[in-house]
Amino acid sequence: MRIDGRRPEQPRQTRVQPGILETAEGSALIEAGNTKVICSATVENRVPTFLRGTGRGWVTAEYGMLPRSTSTRTPRLGAQGRPSGRTFEIQRLIGRSLRTAVDMEKLGERTITVDCDVMQADGGTRTASITGGWVAMACAITQLLKFNVIAASPLRHYVAAISVGVVDGVPMLDLCYEEDSRADVDMNVVMTSAGEFVELQASAEGDTFDREQFDAQLRLAQKGIEGLIAAQRDLVTL
Repeated sequence: MRIDGRRPEQPRQTRVQPGILETAEGSALIEAGNTKVICSATVENRVPTFLRGTGRGWVTAEYGMLPRSTSTRTPRLGAQGRPSGRTFEIQRLIGRSLRTAVDMEKLGERTITVDCDVMQADGGTRTASITGGWVAMACAITQLLKFNVIAASPLRHYVAAISVGVVDGVPMLDLCYEEDSRADVDMNVVMTSAGEFVELQASAEGDTFDREQFDAQLRLAQKGIEGLIAAQRDLVTL
C-alpha cells in the first residue's frame, strides 16, 4: 500500500470540471488527488509571424504556479522577470502535446492559448495541465463551432498524460509529491486516444532502469491514460 492507501497500479481520483470560468472561451478545473490546476483557453484572431498568410492556426500554452500552491511560497512570475527553466520546459511540453490534437488548417489563422495555473501542487502538475488543458481547448473550439466561426471541428483526437515511476523497486502509477521526490525512476507519458505516444520523459533519479522496468511503466501509464481519456469523452464529443 502507498502513502495514500492506493495500490501501485491505482491512479489518484481525478475530477475535471469544464466551464469553470465565465470570462474565457474555454476552461476547466482538474483535480488529481491533491493537485489542482485551473486551465483556460483563449482564442485570438492572429498567428505567429511564421504562419501569417498560410491559412493555418496555432496552439500554445503557458504554465505557472500560484505563490502558495506549495508548502513554501513560490515568487510570482512577474517578480522574477522571466519564466524559470523548469516553467519554460513545462509550458513547451503542454503546447506540443495539445498541438497534436488539432488540425491547424481547420482552425484557420487563429491562435488558441491555454493557460495552466497550478492552485495546489502534489505531484503531476504538468500531466494534469495537459489533460485539463485539452478539455479547456475543446470547450473553446465548441464555442467557435456554436457561433459559426469555423465550419468543422479541428479536433483530431483526445490527448491525456500521467506520471509513472519506480519507488522502492516497485513500478507505480500517478505519483504524488512524496513518491516523486524519492522515486528511483520518474517518467511522464503523453498519449492520444488512438493509443499513440506524443511524448515520453523518463530519467533515472537514483539507480538505472532496464527495459523490463521501462515496459512495465509504459503499461501502467497506458492504462491510466485510457481512464483519463474516458473521462474526457464523458465531457466532450469529437
